[in-house]
Amino acid sequence: MTRRIITGACLAVLLGVALAFGGWVFSILFMATICCSMFEVYRCLKTAGHRPVQWPGWLCVIASLILFNVDIGGMSGSVMYLMPLVGAACMITSAVVLFRHEPKLEDILVSVMPLVCVLLPAMCMLGLQNVENRLHQILLTLMAFGAPLAGDTLAYFIGSQFGKHKLCPAVSPKKSTEGAAAGLLGSILFSMALCGIGAIFGPVQPLWHYVVLGFLCGIAGQLGDLFASLIKRHCGVKDFGTIFPGHGGMMDRLDSVYWATVIVYVYLNLFMIAG
Repeated sequence: MTRRIITGACLAVLLGVALAFGGWVFSILFMATICCSMFEVYRCLKTAGHRPVQWPGWLCVIASLILFNVDIGGMSGSVMYLMPLVGAACMITSAVVLFRHEPKLEDILVSVMPLVCVLLPAMCMLGLQNVENRLHQILLTLMAFGAPLAGDTLAYFIGSQFGKHKLCPAVSPKKSTEGAAAGLLGSILFSMALCGIGAIFGPVQPLWHYVVLGFLCGIAGQLGDLFASLIKRHCGVKDFGTIFPGHGGMMDRLDSVYWATVIVYVYLNLFMIAG
């Protein structure tokens, strides 16, 4: 537990430094975590006997880092980049597998999966860094990171003490419905506190936006965590890696954040910008 707390604190400090600099510094640091996560997922899939196609994903990482940080035709950070980049990478990946000597459908599926569950959230996070209002940008980024992690922390403590009913035993036997409910509450409370703290530094979106986002990020974070657990169960590994003492690999630490990031970015473009 002590190692988990120390590692978590170090990661929080690193996030604070990245947010303080913003721009290219944040983007490069975050994409470094994405590269670690993709490497860990690909490695696990190969451990399970699959042959994932990797190079289209790595090309997409480089392309997204450039396109979301360089203003080309006034479209820096535009949501319009998401579908072309992910779609092209998926189609190229599928084509590579199709022309193998022994093409297998599962190799297409496992090759595309990291693009959807890791790379797509990465582009959403880069998109958040192009929100014009700096305070709003920081709050939304903290929402993507903090809401699922706060929920995960409260779920751990409540679930370990009071958890009696299994949430999804076929995927993660230790998770309980009591812990999941506490985690959802933790995500909402974090989002409300974030709104209150943000209001000290300037105008923020109405509180109800943060409550809704906290609720949605809480659900998305827990689903992301379960999905990552299913990958590990399928591949027969306990953790994706050992880069963080007490936390496992990068994917182990950020699986819930990735799913929450997509929610924040979609919600921003559908409701907050218009509102």
